[in-house]
Amino acid sequence: MARDATETRNKLIRAGEQRFARNGVDGATLRDIVRAAGQANDAAVGYHFGSRDGLIRAIVERHMEAMESERSQTLGSLGDADLVEVVEMVVLPIAELLSSPEGRDFLRIAAQLAEFSGVRAAQPSTDIEDTALAAQLGRLEDLIAEDIGRQRARERVASLVTFLTASLAERARAIERSPGPGTDRRHYVEELVAMLAAAMAA
Repeated sequence: MARDATETRNKLIRAGEQRFARNGVDGATLRDIVRAAGQANDAAVGYHFGSRDGLIRAIVERHMEAMESERSQTLGSLGDADLVEVVEMVVLPIAELLSSPEGRDFLRIAAQLAEFSGVRAAQPSTDIEDTALAAQLGRLEDLIAEDIGRQRARERVASLVTFLTASLAERARAIERSPGPGTDRRHYVEELVAMLAAAMAA
């Protein structure tokens, strides 16, 4: 891809992150995104991504790929990890996105995408199929299924993903409103892992 086209795609992705985070995935207009990216052609999103959904997918894929390398490092020890350790493996890479404006915008977008994880459909979506995240969620399900049954375990993992994305999105908004909110980030993440692990073990 030509350098100019790559730069335009990157600008559109960043503008999309900002507008979708603040105005909503359904509320942001493509015209606003194009203007925020410094482009004059209203058809720029369609040209580079095919559609609004194509732009959203490009945003999701960019952040998922960035997290995948860290998640992949856990695969060797995943089979021996206990419940708390697996919850940490799930939480830490996505919580790290709180440290950048782009990451915080993505967290606010992810919370809006009800089927982001695909776990509610009882199988990973194409966004996470065959990824380290899918393996982590599968291990988490296996750890609790023996006690509560497979279906309830699947539902509980879905609830974990829903709560995790909602909590991180709210934290991202709080940071944007007032950098350095009351509780430090490390303590917040530790508490988040503890609460999620307790919920999974209930």
